[in-house]
Amino acid sequence: MRISELSRRSGVSIPTIKYYLRDGLLPAGRPTAANQAEYDEDHVRRLRLIRSLIGVRGLSVSATKDVLAAVDEQQDDVHLLLGLVLGALPVERSGRPPRRDGAAEPAGAGDAAEDVAALTAEMGWKTSPNPPAAQVVAETLETMRALGVDYDWRSLVPYAELADRAARLDLDQLRDAGDPLQQAERAVLLTVLLEPALLALRRLAQEHHSALRFGNG
Repeated sequence: MRISELSRRSGVSIPTIKYYLRDGLLPAGRPTAANQAEYDEDHVRRLRLIRSLIGVRGLSVSATKDVLAAVDEQQDDVHLLLGLVLGALPVERSGRPPRRDGAAEPAGAGDAAEDVAALTAEMGWKTSPNPPAAQVVAETLETMRALGVDYDWRSLVPYAELADRAARLDLDQLRDAGDPLQQAERAVLLTVLLEPALLALRRLAQEHHSALRFGNG
């Protein structure tokens, strides 16, 4: 297809496509004449993934380039690919993901880090060493305790069970994607775009159950 069709199919403007080509985010097309080239479905899928990483996840062009370099090396490992595009795994400046061997480092510090380790063990979750999400959980527990709220990993188990069900639903929706790049794009959209809606649904459910328990008609 010509670049105009590529723009229409991908939803990315022609000037932006040319910028991605110059910066190396998008592979060059097949030359057909002076200053002209043809593009294929791989370019469409690549552009959609770029758009989701920059426009949805909010990555910079430089960070997106690093992620794409790692993605190019890991297309045969869908599990690792999803971790890279969703930010569950950091990407080194070389474009490679970090090694996954070795013992996991505890997230955060102190009792909160031990709680996170106990929670993941209780759930039987297999995660990468010291994932960013575990650090968020540890920091949240530390903040709650600093404010005088008695909360430990056992209190989080019911929420972890809900999260486990949600994660299964997320991955079920990747089954129809035709290739790893499509799966990666859909994973970013489902994860990032749905998160505000999931929080809003929680608020709606809280209002409903508050009305049932405490409302007076």
